[in-house]
Amino acid sequence: MRDARMFALAAVLALAAGSAQSASREIYPDSSQAKADIAAAIKTAAATHRRVLLDFGGNWCGDCQVLDYYFHDANNLPILNADFVLVHVNIGHMDENVDIARKYDVPLERGVPALAVLSETGRLLYSQKKGEFEAMRRMESSSVTSFLVQWRPAKSGCSVMVVNC
Repeated sequence: MRDARMFALAAVLALAAGSAQSASREIYPDSSQAKADIAAAIKTAAATHRRVLLDFGGNWCGDCQVLDYYFHDANNLPILNADFVLVHVNIGHMDENVDIARKYDVPLERGVPALAVLSETGRLLYSQKKGEFEAMRRMESSSVTSFLVQWRPAKSGCSVMVVNC
């Protein structure tokens, strides 16, 4: 546990040092792409029987950088790729795509990153209400794993009670 926290802290510090020298890593595309990206993700999700995972944040946000790092680590990437279509929604400096956040019941004033999960048809299944991931740099990758496992779609022929179908 302590090693994972130290690793996360080192990742945040490395990101901070890198962003001091240059612009932070570009995770979130231009904010004008969000509606088209969500529409495309819903189409892909419907065709592949996955869910849509909306990640609201900004490239300036250290916690958002850590969340993306955790999304792509060895434990989470296979779950993410198998069960979700990830859409990064750029909220600027809390002043862009506010209408989309509101549509999916994500209170940006609670902090970012903020997540919402949509069904393969685009129906809202979950929205982050209390800033659950806004302190990502103090969390561990396993919290992302738990979230992804909780919200992945049930596999065909699996009972809800079965954990590892």
